[in-house]
Order: sequence, then C-alpha cells, then structure tokens
Amino acid sequence: MRILITAGPTREYLDDVRYLSNASSGLMGYALAEAVLVAGHEVILVSGPVALTPPDRCEFHAVETTEQMRNACVTRFAVCDGVIAVAAVCDYKPRNRIAGKIAKTGEGISIEMIETDDVLAELGRQKGTRWVVGFALEAENARANALQKLRAKNCDLVVLNAPSVIGSVATSVELIDFTGCTLSSLSGSKQDVARAVLDWIEANVSRSG
Repeated sequence: MRILITAGPTREYLDDVRYLSNASSGLMGYALAEAVLVAGHEVILVSGPVALTPPDRCEFHAVETTEQMRNACVTRFAVCDGVIAVAAVCDYKPRNRIAGKIAKTGEGISIEMIETDDVLAELGRQKGTRWVVGFALEAENARANALQKLRAKNCDLVVLNAPSVIGSVATSVELIDFTGCTLSSLSGSKQDVARAVLDWIEANVSRSG
C-alpha cells in the first residue's frame, strides 16, 4: 500500500511575526510513518513544523499553514490507497493577515477569525474506493464528538485520544467505527500504539476500502 500520513501542527499568522498554533509534537504521526515503512508499505508524509527528522525512505512534504497542508494532501491522495490523518490543524485563522508586526498601543485589539480548510473532510469527500482514518483529540463528550467527526468527514475509522497526550511519548487511544462501537483500546508508547493501529488497519480497513 501507499499511505498518506499527516502529522504535526499547522500555523495561522496574525502578522509577519505572530501566529496561532498548538502544542502538537508530531510524535504520533511520525511513529505511524515509521511503522508503515517497517511493514513494507510506502509513505507520503505531509508534516507541519516539528522538531523531528522524517523517516528514511518516505516521501516528505513540509508545510506550515492549513491551506498548504490541504493542497499537499489533495494533490497526493490521488496516488494513495488510504490516509491516516494525525495532524492537529488549526480550525481558525485571522480573516486578514497584518503586514509587518502589530505594535502595542496600550489598548485591546479585536481580530476577526474565520474557519480554515477542513483537510480531513475534503479527503473524505474524495476517497472513492480508498480508506480514511482520522484522529480525534477531544476534551468533552469525547466519544460522541469523535463519532460525529467520523460520520461528518466520511472516515472508515476514528482514533480517539485526549489533550493530555500532546507532546507525551505515551498515549491511550480508542478505535471507533461508524456504529460508535469501540473496536479496540490501546495504550503504551506512541511507537507501540502506532504499530497496533497499523495492524488493525491492515487487517480490517484496508481490505474493506
């Protein structure tokens, strides 16, 4: 198989210096990329800014903004068998990016925000016979929100995790299908969980896609 994997955060700039982002380390996405390569598959890794070295033998594309990630993924999904969307993309961006640097004035400022491109939803709309696995990082009503994400974005499987795993070397996840059933609960290092997630995909999703 050739698998598209997204990893890391994205950035949305307020001005030429400051940006909105999140604390995603990219560890889970990069661990999955390595697991996929070790299993003998091909990887196209699209990554936001992280302090990690891409695995050898993968096709690597570095991006920064959500729009850049969307464009890189849409272009390359056409030649893939499936996608594992791990990246923690920004959901909002400023309507207008300010040129230069916003100066302090002693007063408050208001910045109008708009939604960014929904990368996973677009891949879900385009999937055809391919399979789509999404990650859902949820703090409240976790399982209900993860299931809503799976259905809204046309995923075959959603991997639910919690904000506490951001930046951690370990993780705990649930694999949830379209019926809302928890198919598997996995805990351990991100490398171990990545291998287990891939095992499940190989045995189930990739055969039914």
